[in-house]
Amino acid sequence: MTPDQVTVLLILGMVVGLFLWGRWRHDVVAVSALVACVWSGLVTPENAFSGFGHPAVVTVACMLIMSKALQVSGAVEVLARHALPPKAGLVFSLAALTGLGALLSGFMNNVGAMALLMPIALKVSTRLSIPPGRMLMPLAFGTILGGMTTLIGTPPNLIVAGFRAGMADARGPFAMFDFAAIGVPVAVLGVLFIALLGWRFVPKRQTEGLEGFDTGAYLTEARILKDGASVGKTLAEVEKVLEDAGAQVVGLVRHEMRISAPSPHRTLRADDILVIEAAADTLSTVLSTLGLKLEESGRPSEREEEKKEKNGDRAAAGTEATREAAAEKEPPDEDKADEKPRGDAAEIVLVELVVLPGPILSGRSASDISLRTRYGLNLLAVSRQGNRSVERLRSMALRPGDILLLQGPPGAIAEFASDTGCVPLAGRDLQIPNKRKAIQASLIMLLAVAAAALGLMPASVAFLAGALFTLLLRALPLRHVYDAIDWPVIILLGALFPLANAMQSTGAADLIARGLMEWVAQGNPVLALGLVLLVTMFLSDLMNNAATAAVMCPVAIGSAAALGVNPDPFLMAVAIGASCAFLTPIGHQNNTMILGPGGFRFGDYWKLGLPLEVLVVAVSMPLLLVVWPL
Repeated sequence: MTPDQVTVLLILGMVVGLFLWGRWRHDVVAVSALVACVWSGLVTPENAFSGFGHPAVVTVACMLIMSKALQVSGAVEVLARHALPPKAGLVFSLAALTGLGALLSGFMNNVGAMALLMPIALKVSTRLSIPPGRMLMPLAFGTILGGMTTLIGTPPNLIVAGFRAGMADARGPFAMFDFAAIGVPVAVLGVLFIALLGWRFVPKRQTEGLEGFDTGAYLTEARILKDGASVGKTLAEVEKVLEDAGAQVVGLVRHEMRISAPSPHRTLRADDILVIEAAADTLSTVLSTLGLKLEESGRPSEREEEKKEKNGDRAAAGTEATREAAAEKEPPDEDKADEKPRGDAAEIVLVELVVLPGPILSGRSASDISLRTRYGLNLLAVSRQGNRSVERLRSMALRPGDILLLQGPPGAIAEFASDTGCVPLAGRDLQIPNKRKAIQASLIMLLAVAAAALGLMPASVAFLAGALFTLLLRALPLRHVYDAIDWPVIILLGALFPLANAMQSTGAADLIARGLMEWVAQGNPVLALGLVLLVTMFLSDLMNNAATAAVMCPVAIGSAAALGVNPDPFLMAVAIGASCAFLTPIGHQNNTMILGPGGFRFGDYWKLGLPLEVLVVAVSMPLLLVVWPL
């Protein structure tokens, strides 16, 4: 083993270890690996950024822009409204919804397809009186299955095609529908399995929530009013009332100091803040019974009142209700505090939004994003299934899957949802479909797919042209263009391609492949193919699917070379395995997206995911051997 091989294997081992550890974001790990490769001499400074010009990276970015145009214009929503039966039973509704998700995911970003169909899934679950999770998990898995059917369905397919194009025998990349011969049968059988039988394996996570949604218990902060019934009571007395309402105290804030486990004998005072865990529909009962007020909704007006009382303005103190209403409707710009408030009290609404994976909100708090000053919104509560925070609500670092209960004008909530990519759980009235733009976005996508499928131009060029026309025709508002691109994925891909090339150029990939073939597969090509598929599936359940594909493609090519067989089935096995992240909530963004709304726990996914992965292996292995012979 050469020094370069040892170095690249050490870097690869650290990358995989950091991916599995999960403490650092995937893009940060990838950039760290790129820097380590340059410092160690495995990658020259001139080639350090070559990955960012890779056709797969360009195609992913352009595909995300066109997918966003389909989403914002309302094109997919119109399709869903006409394609889904309004009064069908459970099995047919599941099949229709999951099948539609799979179909959309073949031609647009599967995360975007999931975000568009999730509110519909929640609405169907309410109509059928079933736990929302039993609609959400099948939909999430269906959108993942659909991604493996086309070249643009999911980033791993583009990565695999890129590695094939870079092979020495100049095979060229896989075409648009080369994945369909295996992906379509797998997706169809997977959807049928989920709709007919698999949904029964989804755990029932039925809890109370706003408008019947299974949002789980909220963590919220409530201030004890000066004349409230809780003043002078012990915490034990208050907890008895909360217990009857299905709620509990998990913390106490006094003089801005958080007490995580307050004594039951502690006497409560006015202005103490109780951190309460409760379902959304019990909050009003708890507040009225105990004389409490949601901290975030009352905090600004109370501060104003205290300030005026200190200045001796007694007349102003007598108009508390008027000032509170004005404070809630106050424009987000603090410099415009004296302007006329927007609308009337009827325009202030409560909306639940789910936090999606991504850098905009993950790890940031309401204070970090200036939720009140920028948007004029109040964060009333946060639902985080299975976890409690020891921080104040306004400083709580948000995570993917959290559900936010926001209060404010519908327009401000719509703007916040659009800027941050959050998905509303209560209906689809935050976006007004635009028929002209929907037609434009659909035609642009169809023409780009046709150009790539017919070989008129390379996929990267076809989708670059599609993205350009999307901008020129304003099918997507310009302010959404750069927000549409999942930059962590772009950075991840651009930084990992040089590492993958270093694995090939140093012979480290061949070394790993020979070891696997000799020690495990015993030189049997069929066993080797199955091993590549299973290892890829295992890694995809634990780390980003694009990273999995980038790591496993050199190993797949090296395995085929060591055995002297066709590398295409091995690359296809990587594409299939990287798209099969069904065992954990962290393997795919769509799995993370349903964690809170479905009320799921970490160990809930494998109960449906494991049988589905077994089915995928059983169907794909024979097809690989027939469609792509060794």
